[in-house]
Amino acid sequence: MVFGEVDFAAKVWTIPATRMKMKKPHAVPLSEAAVALLKALPNFEADHKDPKALVFPAPCGGVMSDMTISAVMKRMHEAKAKKDGKGWIDPHVLTQPEDPAEEPQPRPAVPHGLRSTFKDWATEAGIDNIQSEIALAHRVGNEVEQRYRRTDLVEQRRAMMTAWAGFCRGDAAAAKVVPIRAGVA
Repeated sequence: MVFGEVDFAAKVWTIPATRMKMKKPHAVPLSEAAVALLKALPNFEADHKDPKALVFPAPCGGVMSDMTISAVMKRMHEAKAKKDGKGWIDPHVLTQPEDPAEEPQPRPAVPHGLRSTFKDWATEAGIDNIQSEIALAHRVGNEVEQRYRRTDLVEQRRAMMTAWAGFCRGDAAAAKVVPIRAGVA
């Protein structure tokens, strides 16, 4: 992520097609909390003016490895496991032991599981499925639907992302979402 991809006035991060699996640009509406986080970065004042400056550079400079978050989550899990004997686990994903007589065990949480957490939250919060699928940059609907659906629902997704930010902060009131569904008054 580079600062040139973030439109602070519109509060949108646009990931270029070259970095997306489906080879289409992906607009991510930013909540106020996300914008505040970006503006609170140590070198924001200097870096945000350079469109090529990395938003989250590696500690030694350059692009952060895709394994960095995995390593951080692993260390967090290990530290918590030392304290409580459990750590940060994903109860929905079980490891298959080599010995069939052993019970499968929940595996430690991994970065991709955060996408599942978001999807579960969105579903339980009553968020329209199309909004949450677009947020995850998934294809929605059949080929005909995809051709006719030209909106990326940025403003509806902004409300969703604001609620998600509240949920992530533990703010139950902010995480309440009023579902926006076609045809419902």
